[in-house]
Amino acid sequence: MSSTENSQDVAARKKRTAKVRLFIYCAAGMAGLLFGLDQGVIAGALPFISKEWGLDSLTQEWVVSSMMLGAATGALAASFLAKEIGRRKSLLFGAAVFICGCFMSGLAPNVTVLIAARLALGISIGVASYTAPLYLAEMAEKNSRGKVISGYQLMVTVGILAAFISDTFFSYTGSWRTMLTIICIPGFILFGTVLMLPDSPQWFATKGRFEEAKAVLEKLHETNEAAAAELADIKDTLKVKQAGWSLFKVNKNVRRAVFLGIMLQAMQQLTGINVIMYYAPKIFGLAGFSTTEEQMIATVLVGSVNVLATFIAIGMVDRAGRKPALKIGFTVMALSMAAVAVCMGMLQAGSAPSWVPYVAAGMTMMMIAGFAMSAGPVVWMLCSEIQPLKSREFGIACSTMTNWITCAIVGATFLSLIDTLGSANTFWVYAGLNAFFIVLTVAFIPETKGVSLEDIEKNLMSGKKLRNIGC
Repeated sequence: MSSTENSQDVAARKKRTAKVRLFIYCAAGMAGLLFGLDQGVIAGALPFISKEWGLDSLTQEWVVSSMMLGAATGALAASFLAKEIGRRKSLLFGAAVFICGCFMSGLAPNVTVLIAARLALGISIGVASYTAPLYLAEMAEKNSRGKVISGYQLMVTVGILAAFISDTFFSYTGSWRTMLTIICIPGFILFGTVLMLPDSPQWFATKGRFEEAKAVLEKLHETNEAAAAELADIKDTLKVKQAGWSLFKVNKNVRRAVFLGIMLQAMQQLTGINVIMYYAPKIFGLAGFSTTEEQMIATVLVGSVNVLATFIAIGMVDRAGRKPALKIGFTVMALSMAAVAVCMGMLQAGSAPSWVPYVAAGMTMMMIAGFAMSAGPVVWMLCSEIQPLKSREFGIACSTMTNWITCAIVGATFLSLIDTLGSANTFWVYAGLNAFFIVLTVAFIPETKGVSLEDIEKNLMSGKKLRNIGC
């Protein structure tokens, strides 16, 4: 065979490999779209549900937070599903439950059934939010892993924006049932595309199905030699005898990784991001935007900023790194929350100039931007990267459950905090938390850009400090 033919074969395989990876990333990324849709849709629907059924603040909090409680349960279930039936079938399960939950929400005859439907939706989102980043981290190349998982987070933000736009459209008629039902369409799309995905080579390897792992790796690499090298690395990480909970109990390095993941997810939610996502119309009402139309338009702007700022993360995390993105993001969020707190204080005092509501809205947008370019994608990224292969399902289950439990606490306490502390003091609390997270980032968070999952694991298990396991 001539060198020209060889080069043509290499070029053809390179092109084919790129197409395979792109399809995998897009299909699995659809799980992020469902995540975003379910997060965003309740913000627009809740005012109409509350008005129709006369819900008090506590019941509204239950409608919102029931989804997070379901998601925590779903994340726990996903750790078992992803280990036993694989990443692909777990995503299929999540999509099917999501579709059922959408129809159940739209047809709910009372608030009790609606809360039950939100619990079911939460289970589906818990499965998706656990499985999709795990799957993408295992399928992505080490030099583009950050970009790929940021792409998943981009789909989350697109889903939130799509839900806000849909809510705004249907807000003119007050048709909250349509708002809650129409988001089932992407669920059908996810189910159909995931049917065509392979499972991850790491999962095949944990089941001793090395030929299938090899076949997947050969589709993901430009040469068989590169595929064989990665398979050898995966086999090397499987030499640890224990797995999951048993490995967590006996190995302090595994415990360090699990606790780091838990801390990261708690930090992400305690930024206050979902206070804004779930209660955006309420916040803009406090800021002085009195009509439902003004509040919904402002909410769509929040979603737009969320999407656009995520592109900063996509371009940054594999170049500048994960840690700089977090430090910048927490700084922006702390300052933004502080500015919103000052504006809320002026509005509460009753002597605020006419420009104060617009500053409050602008700082809310800045808060969203700070989150979207940092903690939003980077936390999911790091939690997928730092766990050893033999305890990856367990470690990511712990961190994902923490995300949703913390999210439920935030969602279930925001209106009560406002009633108790006032809006200004509530935002001061979140400003202080974001400032504290800058310190935690410097002290504990590793830089993992451009490092293979296998090398991160070797550094962790050798006892390196957490902040150095990516070195």
